[in-house]
Amino acid sequence: MADNTIPDTGRAGGERIPTVVVDGVDIVYRVNGTGAGRGSATAALHRILRRGKAEKAAGVRKVHAVKNVSFVAYRGEAIGLIGTNGSGKSTLLKAVAGLLPVENGKIHTDGQPSLLGVNAALMNDLTGERNVHLGGLAMGMSREQVKERYQDIVDFSGINDKGDFITLPMRTYSSGMAARLRFSIAAAKDHDVLLIDEALATGDRSFQKRSEERIRELRKHAGTVFLVSHSNKSIRDTCDRVLWLERGELRMDGPTEEVLQAYEAFTGGPDKNKAKPTAPKAA
Repeated sequence: MADNTIPDTGRAGGERIPTVVVDGVDIVYRVNGTGAGRGSATAALHRILRRGKAEKAAGVRKVHAVKNVSFVAYRGEAIGLIGTNGSGKSTLLKAVAGLLPVENGKIHTDGQPSLLGVNAALMNDLTGERNVHLGGLAMGMSREQVKERYQDIVDFSGINDKGDFITLPMRTYSSGMAARLRFSIAAAKDHDVLLIDEALATGDRSFQKRSEERIRELRKHAGTVFLVSHSNKSIRDTCDRVLWLERGELRMDGPTEEVLQAYEAFTGGPDKNKAKPTAPKAA
């Protein structure tokens, strides 16, 4: 695992302070169904022929989403998670947040991880204004704190730039507007560990720039930020370390530019005609 330079806020007496330890973690989904097609003659024959435990076992398919992943995150780091679709990035974030059980291994956290869009539990039938208050309270802010930061949250989100949308129900918002409001609520509070899944892919460049600046502020207050994104530019602008997951395995962990260059070579990068090399294994 690469030894990355991080801000001084993440050190105590010259030692790096761990915030998340993922130790040999496997995450397995169990999916019901034979895979032969619902209502097909083959599936019906299987059900007739199988009995007892064999029948039950035949009806469950295991999907190994994350495979023996280990890493340590430190206070003051902003860590990007990259990988092709279905590589286990969002699954791993949910496990770190405590929303998914692990099959094997352990996850240890220092403080309470906050997964963007979950801690700020918004309700579609309520107005944006009401959701700001509920989201702030759900994250542990007091009513006074929410009231003090309310206008900053609305201004940061930019959802009122083209009308008074904050007074309308959330169900009238576009997916981008809702994502920006969720990020704005989550970013109004300093977090021990903040987990962000694709939030910076929404909105215009102005909002993305504000978001990146806010992430840097969170790091200064000794937090740790994880960012899942398919935008390599967002990763480059925001993160100093990157974890590359591919088919559930941790392929590489190191400085942002080093990992992104290997990933872009693997996926074809700017030159789509380049041969796809074999991805390096994690050190």
